[in-house]
Amino acid sequence: RSLTVLQNMTVVAAALNVPKPRMNEILGEIFELFPRLKERQSQLGWSLSGGEQQMLTIGRGLMAQPKLMMLDEPSLGLAPNLVQQVFRIIRDINQRGTTILLVEQNATAALSIAHRAYVLEVGEVTMEGEAKSMLSNDEIRQKYLGL
Repeated sequence: RSLTVLQNMTVVAAALNVPKPRMNEILGEIFELFPRLKERQSQLGWSLSGGEQQMLTIGRGLMAQPKLMMLDEPSLGLAPNLVQQVFRIIRDINQRGTTILLVEQNATAALSIAHRAYVLEVGEVTMEGEAKSMLSNDEIRQKYLGL
């Protein structure tokens, strides 16, 4: 609760022994993805809005330079305009080379950025396939997309 946005990022880098020059490079990339975090780098993390806290959480994860990033409900509780922004950033992270495993109830948003999709019902995979084709699947559209 007592760490600023910048301290939240640097503590991860320090724990992973990321050399300072590389840490600064990664931080620059994160601030490029999340200009709002750059603006608020001296603000305490707990005082950020819900969307900004979600950005900070993702940014902290990116400090580890992961090959795979698993995100659980990144849109939960966010205003619709922030949901679009978070999903755009997730797509950008993926395009920069990080594999994303996304668990999300906002099926329309998730399917719009995903390559593959799996539908789970009571813990079992009931459908799977290319995300784009699932967007046009009548059963998916009726059951999960409300269309």
